[in-house]
Amino acid sequence: MTAPNTARPSDSPARFFTVEAELPGRLGRAGTIRTPHGDIHTPAFIPVGTQATVKAVLPETMKELGAQAILANAYHLYLQPGPDIVAAAGGLGAFMNWPGPTFTDSGGFQVLSLGAGFRKVLAMDTERVQADDIIAEGKERLAAVDDDGVTFRSHLDGSTHRFTPEVSIGIQHRLGADIIFAFDELTTLVNTRGYQEQSVQRTHAWAVRCLAEHRRLAAADPDQPRQALFGVVQGAQYEDLRRQAARGLTTIVDDEGAGFDGYGIGGALEKQNLATIVGWVSSELPDDKPRHMLGISEPDDLFAAVAAGADTFDCVSPSRVARNAAVYSVTGRFNITNSRYRRDFTPIDAECDCYTCAHYTRAYLHHLFKAKEILSATLCTIHNERFTVRLVDQIRAAIRAGEFDELRAHTLGRFYAERDHRAGKCE
Repeated sequence: MTAPNTARPSDSPARFFTVEAELPGRLGRAGTIRTPHGDIHTPAFIPVGTQATVKAVLPETMKELGAQAILANAYHLYLQPGPDIVAAAGGLGAFMNWPGPTFTDSGGFQVLSLGAGFRKVLAMDTERVQADDIIAEGKERLAAVDDDGVTFRSHLDGSTHRFTPEVSIGIQHRLGADIIFAFDELTTLVNTRGYQEQSVQRTHAWAVRCLAEHRRLAAADPDQPRQALFGVVQGAQYEDLRRQAARGLTTIVDDEGAGFDGYGIGGALEKQNLATIVGWVSSELPDDKPRHMLGISEPDDLFAAVAAGADTFDCVSPSRVARNAAVYSVTGRFNITNSRYRRDFTPIDAECDCYTCAHYTRAYLHHLFKAKEILSATLCTIHNERFTVRLVDQIRAAIRAGEFDELRAHTLGRFYAERDHRAGKCE
């Protein structure tokens, strides 16, 4: 995983990303991404505001709890309210009253996962027989992929739409985020090897088209703040495909010899292989361009991905599980509706500095959920987002101080102690 990086030097604009500290003998680092709406100090957790909102929480509150940037979804904002409305409002940040940097993903995940009937997740059950026409039980296919793009039906009203690389980039330009992603095809772990090979080739071809369209639109509207475009590495759990995909993206350049500003690491993978796959990809990508890991937020995954070279992360999990009464603490995740918390007048986490822990008790949050009060989602989401943002802030500080391994051992030892005890790993 620590093989020398042989990728060619960066061709991105000067100082878009600066590496400022490194993990000795590993690919992890700390640095700064500079955008028109402010700097992002990395490693950084980027909370997800799918429809231009982190569900149940004010944008002002997200800023107060330490979020450096927000990621929204091009697929959802395309369907509702429409990119033209967001553009007329002054772009994504102005539309949602968020003053800092913004990301938008390409919509590829949602087109394909919702199109296969899996809603928030794709089929990742490796016990299933390998197949290429993956569809959720009891669902009908809402998306069809071809080499030019994807035709899909809206999950809202059934209307038919088509995304191509050019359409996705056009939507993201109108949304106006600081960092946008190339349109890619997301496969599942049960797709055949042959299909994975075709998909990597298709995603590469789409990346070429995305960069060309990005440059065309930027030249046509020189007054728009500069947007950074990230290519996305796919390849599932195959080392040769992941490395091929990563190397291939570094060869894509425009007429002036400039390529992608950074890279996303996406696609299907099993948790136990996360660090290995991120390491494969990171070792193939330029050292001076940022790497964004799509869709992780659990503490062990964050430490693993950072050590393997990832710089930023996004995930809906902290807010989603909060709405279902699951909250984080330094000693693990637990469900606040458990009867033991009915008379517990302590905060969720005595070591947490969030607004919720400063003002409310487990007993009160237990009551809110039992009473089905909307405030339950707000207070628990504030806590979970702050817990995750703060953890990655601590990881960044530990890299700079040369204390990453100590923080990792201490944090994960506490967080997973009860789980490991139940598994018979502790006396």
